[in-house]
Amino acid sequence: MVEERVVEVREPAGSTHTHTTVYDDRPRSGGGSGWLIAVILLIALVVGGYFLMNMSDSRTSRDNAIERAADNVGSAAKDIGNAAKDATDGK
Repeated sequence: MVEERVVEVREPAGSTHTHTTVYDDRPRSGGGSGWLIAVILLIALVVGGYFLMNMSDSRTSRDNAIERAADNVGSAAKDIGNAAKDATDGK
């Protein structure tokens, strides 16, 4: 609701000046900039989460590959040990 107040001011010379002041009591709108910032932050959060999950998956894949390679090396070493044992037992 808009309130208008008129004030009359008399000067010593006898002339009268009128001054009008208008008060606007309506709540002001933010214009939607708060929603825009919230949407941008949400998008950034989703993108960051996506990259974090992919990085975690790549670490898991790398760790699994290293584990498989270590198992293969261990198996090969065992086979070499068995072959060396068979060679010495045959003499």
